[in-house]
Amino acid sequence: MAYRPGKATIAAVTLAFSMTLIPAGPASAGLISTDRILEQERVSSDRERVSSFVARDDVRKEFQKHGVNPDEAAARVSALSDVEIGQIADKLDGLPAGQDAATALIGAAVTIFVVLLITDILCLTSVFNFTRCVNR
Repeated sequence: MAYRPGKATIAAVTLAFSMTLIPAGPASAGLISTDRILEQERVSSDRERVSSFVARDDVRKEFQKHGVNPDEAAARVSALSDVEIGQIADKLDGLPAGQDAATALIGAAVTIFVVLLITDILCLTSVFNFTRCVNR
C-alpha cells in the first residue's frame, strides 16, 4: 500500500512553496567607491594597531604606575570613534622607538670603544696604551 498524504499536508506544502514566490522587499544595489573601502581598511588597521599598543605589557605597567586600570583603558580605546583612533594612530607613528638621544650616544661610544679595543688587542691599531702588542 502506497503512502498518500492527507489534504492538510498537501495544503501546508503548497502554502510553504507559495510563500517563497512572494518578494521580501525591494533590493537595491550600488557601487562602493575604492576610497570608501580603503578608508574602512585604514580605520580597522588603525584600531588594531592602537589596541595592540594598549595591550603591550610595558604599556599596561605604565598604566598601573599612573593609577589607571589597564582593562578599563582598553575598553575606552575600543569605544573611541574612528576619527579619534586615527589621531592616536598618527601620534603613535611619531613616538620615539624606546630610546632617547643620550642612550643612543652612550651606546655608540661603548660600541666604538669595544671595536678599538679589539683592534688594539689584535695589534691592528695602537690607540690604547694599556694594550701591549709584541710587534710595536
